[in-house]
Amino acid sequence: MTNNLEYYKVFYHVAKCGSITLAAQELNISQPAVSQQIKQLESLLGTSLFRRTGRGIKLTGEGEILFRYVSKGYEQFELGEQRLSQILRLDAGEVRIGASDMTLRFFLLPYLEKFHERYPGIKVSVTNGPTPETLKYLSDDVIDFGIVSSIGNATRKESEEEDTSLRFRNVRDIEDIFIAGRRFTSYKNHMLDLKELEHLPMIILEGQTSTGRYIEDFLAKNSVTIHPEFALATSDMIVQFALRNLGVGCVVRDFAKEYIDSGVLFELRLKQMIPKRHMCVVTDEKRPMSVAASKLLELIFEENI
Repeated sequence: MTNNLEYYKVFYHVAKCGSITLAAQELNISQPAVSQQIKQLESLLGTSLFRRTGRGIKLTGEGEILFRYVSKGYEQFELGEQRLSQILRLDAGEVRIGASDMTLRFFLLPYLEKFHERYPGIKVSVTNGPTPETLKYLSDDVIDFGIVSSIGNATRKESEEEDTSLRFRNVRDIEDIFIAGRRFTSYKNHMLDLKELEHLPMIILEGQTSTGRYIEDFLAKNSVTIHPEFALATSDMIVQFALRNLGVGCVVRDFAKEYIDSGVLFELRLKQMIPKRHMCVVTDEKRPMSVAASKLLELIFEENI
């Protein structure tokens, strides 16, 4: 096989046009240059590819066989260039995001709505999972970036030390609170010491989540050990259990806000404030970002950084 793909490019255009003159015009090179490259290709292949007729030139039988294969390859090159051009113009492409239920619902959705309105041809896929899973998805190149809830300074430092290319950028505050319903009204106007939580039926998140680990670390630092009555899969379920007076729930404020505002639930007042956390955009700086993913991040950071 000849290593000079330019010969096949010239061959393709001559065969398609049926004319050396027209092929030279399409390629923007001289007619002698076109003729010379065709001769060189024929010499390398050891066969004639064209024959002259009264109306120009036509492919020989061998030339027709070669053209069937060359045209497929050349057209694929053109399709590839067209597709790449669409991606660069943001008419096509894909963004892969990792997000938890909370970060998707209370932060990311409005940006996805704006992004889709501006760039409807771009596919957006969201891989749902808690922060530890999202960080693994990022390291495994399953996602382009993640929207996570911060996991406390110590754990965040551990993550950054394990993979020094990870970059965390805060985009929104998070408040963790304890909520209760009418069964616990006696605590409503009472300033609680954290130790009192040890004697209350607690409802917490099950499994390895950033929220669960953060609260667990916070209580441990204050020498508090709770004994959960229920460990549930989602914060929404914790709210529902609290509404039915099954215990005191621990959630991010956003999940319970409408019920607190309506007075159906109330927030326990604590003597020791739970430090605020953050929602973060996390990226892998060692990996190049796609044009579409970069544009979505640009939209997010316009309003938050």
